[in-house]
Amino acid sequence: MDSLDPRIQRLDKSQDLPEKENLDQLETYEVFLQLKENKPYQHVGVVHASDEDLAFLFAKEQYSRRLTCTGLWVVRTSNVYVSLTTDNNENVYERFEDGKEGDISFEVFHLLKRGKQHVHAGTINSDDIKSAFGIAAREFGETTALNVWIARSADFLKSDPGDVDIWSTLPDKKFRDALAYKAGDKLKNFLEKNRS
Repeated sequence: MDSLDPRIQRLDKSQDLPEKENLDQLETYEVFLQLKENKPYQHVGVVHASDEDLAFLFAKEQYSRRLTCTGLWVVRTSNVYVSLTTDNNENVYERFEDGKEGDISFEVFHLLKRGKQHVHAGTINSDDIKSAFGIAAREFGETTALNVWIARSADFLKSDPGDVDIWSTLPDKKFRDALAYKAGDKLKNFLEKNRS
């Protein structure tokens, strides 16, 4: 079957395309923010970076610069395990078999409504990812979720609760506010000067 992508359709298919080298693209990282203290982390988007430290920095600049928040998590997209997505009236947790508890810590995020973002449901302990989905169903299955994401807690780079001052903005940075420019006053002064 041919691709519907017009960029692919324009290619000259008679010539062989070169193979891509490994790691010629930046990694994709999922970004989760905690908007207020004691609220769950929620997925806000993705960033592309060469490593998790840079991903954290990009995520902070991209997603928390204008928003007030109290915490930030990033995790490599390839480390996130995703369940199937169900219809609006079916709970995806009902599809998982019960799992066995273990020593590996996993973070669980679920999608509660189409068009919304995944929200952190909690942390569980399991031996493997298959059991983790089963334990998530046991722990959070009373909530109707359409899709579940699970990743090992160790794979996340998380902001430290003691570093909350990185989210505060300085009050003297008025240049970020449109009111600080007083464009109307400047235009009025300019026009008055140039009338004479």
